[in-house]
Amino acid sequence: MMIALACMALAGGLFAYVFFTRDEMDTTPEKTRLVYLRERKEVIYENLRDLNFEYKAGKFSEHDFDSSRGALEAEAAGVLAEIAQLERTPNPS
Repeated sequence: MMIALACMALAGGLFAYVFFTRDEMDTTPEKTRLVYLRERKEVIYENLRDLNFEYKAGKFSEHDFDSSRGALEAEAAGVLAEIAQLERTPNPS
C-alpha cells in the first residue's frame, strides 16, 4: 500500500512539473534572424575545419571531401550573403 501511494505521489509531482511549469521555462528571448545566421556561420566553419582534419587523417576519399567541402562552402556563401544583406538594411526603430 505504501509503495502504491509513493508511486502516485511521484506521478502527481511529475505531472505538475511537466504541465504547470511551462510558463517559467519560456522566458528565453527570441533570436533574431541575424543572430541565428551568425551562429549558423560558426557551425559551418567548424564543420569545414573538422572535414579538413578528417580528410587529412584519411577518413574521406578525395571525391567525398570535394563534394562535402563544396556543399559546405555553398551553404556558407548563402549565409554570408544573407548576413551582409541584413546588415545593410536599416533597422526600423
